[in-house]
Amino acid sequence: MAQKALPGSDLIAAGLEDLSRGVHSIPGLLVSIGGPRLRRLGYQLPNPIPDPERRLYDLLCQADPDAAHSRYNALVRRLVSFERAAECVK
Repeated sequence: MAQKALPGSDLIAAGLEDLSRGVHSIPGLLVSIGGPRLRRLGYQLPNPIPDPERRLYDLLCQADPDAAHSRYNALVRRLVSFERAAECVK
């Protein structure tokens, strides 16, 4: 499970849980995007979602097309912050 002290750990934990239940959600798509790096860090990714980048952007567009690009970038930045922090504590 994602370490709670790391930045973005709430999203990663929610994404791992959603993937384990087969739920296609924003956190699940984000974890699927980070799948290769997260696996190298020792995280098990159950049922990663194919083509997560496009699907995440499409989902964000449905909610608010004008903010989709900035929200997408902010989410990816949180993922990268988590991955970098996890590498430091590994």
